[in-house]
Amino acid sequence: MKQIQSIINTLFACALIFLLGTAVLPNTHAQAATPTPSSPIVEPAPAPTCNPARTVQVSGTAVVNIKPDRALIKLGVQSNGKSAQEVQAKNSVAINRVTKALKAMDIESKDIATEWYIIEPLYDDYASLHIEGYRIYNIIEVTVRNVDRANEVIIAALQAGANQVVDVEFYTSELRKYRDQARTMAMNAASEKASALAQAAGADVGCVLNINENSSSHFNGWGWWYGGNNQNLWTQNASQNIAPTGETSNLEDGPVNAGMISIRAEVTASFSLK
Repeated sequence: MKQIQSIINTLFACALIFLLGTAVLPNTHAQAATPTPSSPIVEPAPAPTCNPARTVQVSGTAVVNIKPDRALIKLGVQSNGKSAQEVQAKNSVAINRVTKALKAMDIESKDIATEWYIIEPLYDDYASLHIEGYRIYNIIEVTVRNVDRANEVIIAALQAGANQVVDVEFYTSELRKYRDQARTMAMNAASEKASALAQAAGADVGCVLNINENSSSHFNGWGWWYGGNNQNLWTQNASQNIAPTGETSNLEDGPVNAGMISIRAEVTASFSLK
């Protein structure tokens, strides 16, 4: 009898737990389904945009004048002979003397290079193409790292047997440094010009729409006679200029004078107006 009573009590307890569980679960589901309030989303402010419909286009130019620290001297040995072997032997002897004289002035081998070597026949009669002899043009480039010694180098080479001075160019070993300065100055000049023009028109300068750089540079050499540009690496945006008053140099007593070189930069830019 007691066992039956225990079973009944157990069943009653289970039924009671079940009823209580069914009464609590709906509230739990309802609470889970209720969305929690969240903070409002703030949209970022739109970034200002340039207005390409109203623009001002300007150019800016800047020149940085500096004293060169390098010289490139092109020296030639021209030789004539009755045969190709004879002229080649004569030219080799002469060019070796010149090279030896340059090295005696502490010019390193890496700074002496052959730029041009041509051997050509000499005709006494072009109609018959009868060869009278041969001629060699041998041109070497000499890099002088102390421009004050440029005249000494030229004189020593001529005394050693060189019979041509083809060209003398002065440049700087810090072209990138000075060219960047000139670019910055040119861009500042363009910005100032744009602001002045905009204010004169009753407007303000906005964003920069585009920038272009003029990388060509004319120079005072043979190229200007033919309408060309200097394509050498160190003279890009550079032109030879006379030395200003007060500048002195050891070159003044010789055939060449380094003077000053001008590193030039030119840009064109377009700005929006607001």
